[in-house]
Amino acid sequence: MTPAVSGTLLGFDFGERRIGVAVGETATAIASPLTAIVAEANDVRFEAIESLVREWRPAAFVVGRPTHADGAPHRVAALASKFARRLAARYELPVFFVDETLTSAEAERSLRETRTRAGRASDVDALAAALILQSYLDNPESNDRLAP
Repeated sequence: MTPAVSGTLLGFDFGERRIGVAVGETATAIASPLTAIVAEANDVRFEAIESLVREWRPAAFVVGRPTHADGAPHRVAALASKFARRLAARYELPVFFVDETLTSAEAERSLRETRTRAGRASDVDALAAALILQSYLDNPESNDRLAP
């Protein structure tokens, strides 16, 4: 069982083209979509993340890690894990993993139901990040922590 952290958390829906970002607070247990980082270059991505870290001063990060419906690891899972290790090394903060299977599909469905126009891909990514972070906030002890 993984001990929970307290304070502000940043959640990430890692993708090869975009990274959805959400913010949440353990005191309220509510996650909200924040933005999407649209860049493939790591230096550009981490410049944007640095700005978010300075603004929100998180106590920890939550990163979605995809799996296939049968439980087999998804190809992007290795990239998400590498991203999580970079976050941990750069900011020396705890990083937790949440199974993000189908969060993007759920985010797309939710946006279709609540909007009269189609959402941008970045909207989907930010909402998917909020769903990932909300999953952590709903049950923090059931998630894996990146080994220090």
